[in-house]
Amino acid sequence: MLEIKNVSKTFNPGTITEKRALTNINLTLNDGDFVTVIGGNGAGKSTLLNLIAGVHQPDSGHILLDGKDITYKKEFTRAKYLGRVFQDPMMGTAANMEIEENLAMAYRRGKKRSLLWGIKRRERELYREKLALLDLGLETRLKSKVGLLSGGQRQALTLLMATLKKPDLLLLDEHTAALDPKTAAKVLELTEQFIRQDHLTAFMVTHNMRHAIQYGNRLIMMMKGEIIYEVSGEEKKNLKVEDLLNKFGAAGELNDRMVLGN
Repeated sequence: MLEIKNVSKTFNPGTITEKRALTNINLTLNDGDFVTVIGGNGAGKSTLLNLIAGVHQPDSGHILLDGKDITYKKEFTRAKYLGRVFQDPMMGTAANMEIEENLAMAYRRGKKRSLLWGIKRRERELYREKLALLDLGLETRLKSKVGLLSGGQRQALTLLMATLKKPDLLLLDEHTAALDPKTAAKVLELTEQFIRQDHLTAFMVTHNMRHAIQYGNRLIMMMKGEIIYEVSGEEKKNLKVEDLLNKFGAAGELNDRMVLGN
């Protein structure tokens, strides 16, 4: 589903603030893979996700999605292939629009617009059905402005919007980092549910080692712009937080945030 071939990225090359973010990254995600990506600050996790999303372009290498080379495609042209949930719950929705209007935008992602009546009865019933899956009571609030929702409700809505039209790849950029533990657990539960029921391919960046171990079928550890460890299958199921802490410690990358966040 996703192939990353010899991808490198340096920010501000030739300046005093030059930063080598990624070095010759090679990674393949098969159809249905749910990959969690763990690493410290500056490891290159978010840069890699942003290259896939089209926010940045690599200096070298290629990115292929379902066999199509998307390396230099603009971010907006990838929208019909990708679903994305951001770290900030406020980024994935339009606060001044109603819940059903936000869902309608997601439902029409990648389609041509027309002058037909916006949201029909059958479509509205679909939204109610999907919102009921969140178990947050939002199915009765289709006309509510999204800006009135809590951060957790908005993030759950963003997740639903990202998966409403089954994307080729779902990108999750530390999407529970800004939520309280109880709300984060709910959003992660929904994440796993949507990925499983729609057989989605997903790429989840996280700082939380427990989450990286608990969710997905593959785990990747990054450090200084490189993939230094990968585990899957039974080996991943048997992995413990202590194992990851030891690997980070051995590499000299252990920090307070990583320890306290787990």
